[in-house]
Amino acid sequence: MADFFKVLSEVSRLQIVCCLKTGAKNVTQIIEATGLGQANVSKHLKMLAQAGIVTRRQQGVNVYYEIANPFLFELCELVCDSLSVQINQQNKQFEKLRVLQEAF
Repeated sequence: MADFFKVLSEVSRLQIVCCLKTGAKNVTQIIEATGLGQANVSKHLKMLAQAGIVTRRQQGVNVYYEIANPFLFELCELVCDSLSVQINQQNKQFEKLRVLQEAF
């Protein structure tokens, strides 16, 4: 599990994963969607494939990558929702501190 999350902990790989949310794409399409360089995208796709996060299929001269298991997006949504709650709680605490600070 640690290795799975370690693979997802890199911003460029998350960009690629998000790019694939709408469906399978080839390397050129991923480069265009993310703005990452070709060598960088290829390196990250290899790591994502080794971790079982993406699958690849040959179609003519192109190789298409797609998310191996859509549960990944549910997981990301859970994490994002949790972070949002945490940020809202911190903002409320900061607001209370600001009010206290203004009182002095």
